[in-house]
Amino acid sequence: MDLQKEILKEHSKKQTDKIIAWINGDQKKFDELVKLFLRGEYRVTQRAGWPMSTIAIKHPGLIHKHLKNLLLNAQKPGLHNAVLRNTVRLLQFVEIPKALHGLATETCFQLFNDRKQPVAVQVFSMTVLGRLCKLYPELIPELKLCIEEHLPYASAGFISRAKKVIKQLEKKD
Repeated sequence: MDLQKEILKEHSKKQTDKIIAWINGDQKKFDELVKLFLRGEYRVTQRAGWPMSTIAIKHPGLIHKHLKNLLLNAQKPGLHNAVLRNTVRLLQFVEIPKALHGLATETCFQLFNDRKQPVAVQVFSMTVLGRLCKLYPELIPELKLCIEEHLPYASAGFISRAKKVIKQLEKKD
């Protein structure tokens, strides 16, 4: 299968499922998809995100060697919303290696505090930060403050997720 050609064929659930089925947990095929996601032309990166994040959530071991590059990529200016959305979407569900906790924290705070980002990017970033706060409780006050600063302008979806994250942060383990 010519993966790039298939990605460009159409942007639909059916086509995404076809790509996911073709990759079927194969590391080499997945690596090819990630390469297109990170270095393909605009339309390719935009469309590669959906199958990539879906596969990463289903087979988290496949994404680990790419996490650093995904995090560094997410810091680039001018990325399509789909690239950022799918990057932080998968970060909610995979174990982030300790060596990348700092980069993940920095990237997610950057995206979370950028009011130009779509709500999905912000709430996914908030969720990742909430998970990292369990490991680094010293980040809790900063995250709570950032959430509170967003609330007056927030959508219903953002407020709902914010309440869940705050509740988790306040749980005594």
